[in-house]
Amino acid sequence: MKYLFPLLISVIFISCGGAKFSKAHKPDYTVVADDHAKILKGYINRSIIENDAAFHWFKENMKWGQADASAIQAFSANKDKFSMLVFGGTWCGDTKNLWPVFYRLVDKSGYPESKITLVGVDRQKTTVDDLHKKWNIVNVPTFIVLHDGKEVGRVVEYGKENQIDKELGEIVASIK
Repeated sequence: MKYLFPLLISVIFISCGGAKFSKAHKPDYTVVADDHAKILKGYINRSIIENDAAFHWFKENMKWGQADASAIQAFSANKDKFSMLVFGGTWCGDTKNLWPVFYRLVDKSGYPESKITLVGVDRQKTTVDDLHKKWNIVNVPTFIVLHDGKEVGRVVEYGKENQIDKELGEIVASIK
């Protein structure tokens, strides 16, 4: 009985969270059966992607390109003001190309990994906790910038200008 009240309060708090989202999660994912790719569904992190031979594309694609200088500056100057919610599919060609672009920006700016929640989706673009519905995920990857747990902007797939790092930097620079 003494545990029932705190549990009930926790359930109510979590259920009423709505669109707010503010902290990175510990890895908690499943491997989805697929004949063509290893699919991770749920909360993952960079280390999982970097250290699994099935995702050799990550290290290979990290070798190419440079992060946008203005985006690096915006991420560095505002790192305490925002967090990132990033959706992608370990099976998806666009994710394979763009997660490394994002992480080059993260590395160059010194943006903390602890402020990034990385979420793997299956081929139907569904994921744990109905996050795909809560955040209206239609295409991946989707990079969502959060300020005080609320969305202030997003870049979907290659963005409007085919420069996701630059576009993310512009969103971050606009945070007051």
